[in-house]
Amino acid sequence: MAGPDTLSRRSLNRATLARQLLLERSSMHHLDAIDHLVGLQAQNPHDPYIGLWARLQGFDPLQLSGALEQKLVVRAQLMRATIHLVTAADYPAVAGATAPVLRRVFGSTSYAKSTAAVDRDEVVATGVSLLEERPLSRAELAPELAVRWPEIDPTSLAMAVTYLSPLVQVPPRGLWNRTGQARWASAGSWLGHAPVAVADLDRLMIRYLTAFGPASVADARAWSNLTALSEVFARLRPGLAVFRDEQGRELFDLPDAPRPDPDTPAPVRFLPEYDNVMLGHADRTRVMVGVHPLGWLGNVLVDGFLAGQWKRTRAKGRLLVEVEMLTKQTRARLGEVEAEAAAAADLLAPDLDHDVVVTPV
Repeated sequence: MAGPDTLSRRSLNRATLARQLLLERSSMHHLDAIDHLVGLQAQNPHDPYIGLWARLQGFDPLQLSGALEQKLVVRAQLMRATIHLVTAADYPAVAGATAPVLRRVFGSTSYAKSTAAVDRDEVVATGVSLLEERPLSRAELAPELAVRWPEIDPTSLAMAVTYLSPLVQVPPRGLWNRTGQARWASAGSWLGHAPVAVADLDRLMIRYLTAFGPASVADARAWSNLTALSEVFARLRPGLAVFRDEQGRELFDLPDAPRPDPDTPAPVRFLPEYDNVMLGHADRTRVMVGVHPLGWLGNVLVDGFLAGQWKRTRAKGRLLVEVEMLTKQTRARLGEVEAEAAAAADLLAPDLDHDVVVTPV
């Protein structure tokens, strides 16, 4: 009996780009795209905007900003206990599934040790009550909690509340071209109803494969920081397609999911510093091979793989977009990079003249 088919690195690259809406810009509505992608990385408040611009036709950042103000999308600690942007409708499912991650991550910190002597349930209940009155930053929440527990490190008390209860970060944090402190509110008070957490890991892993597959159990674990996923995939296995990568690792996928021809052209794409496609797998060689990122503000994909990084600066009423290539490219490819850099400048500052500098290897 023949074993599972082997998928080359390039095959995995094209499959991932297709799932991530990066082979061609999609006509999908931005809220539908956020659900499809199981949220967007949002540690940097502007990253979701750049991520959606790279994926969607005619994306208007003000529409997403408005959706945040209208409470159609929310910012919250979710996968890997990092800030993600998800739709309000999707929040209960994702928050319910990832709540154990936040508890485990908090348990590994010094904040957990500092609060070991108190009833954390009482701390959380008190903190949530305060956040239902008005949104507060951790720095603002800490002294409020210290009134009740003066002998405990106040920062640790605030961290316990934000890790161990369903909270969201509220605007103006995360709005387009605006700044604001990271202030927290209880999800129930912000959304006007108490979201019912749904901890359906089987469903979450199906959604992960839809957006990131084909993938290994280790990939799913790296994306979510959830444990015991081997058991989840064992349950799902009868309904999944099984492959192997070039190193012999087992990969799972949905039988009818797109797996394009590995020679499918992949356009140049400018991505934010933290993007799903860069952080969704334990084995990142499907998008990054033999390069060392500079830690700039964004990543550049050429032919589907990380080939450069970019950053933006404003000076004297102009926007400068600089690109430092990490791999050698043809003159034609560099022209595509320059054109996409100019398009990024139009997104970031449509009212400013801009300059583009692409430095080849």
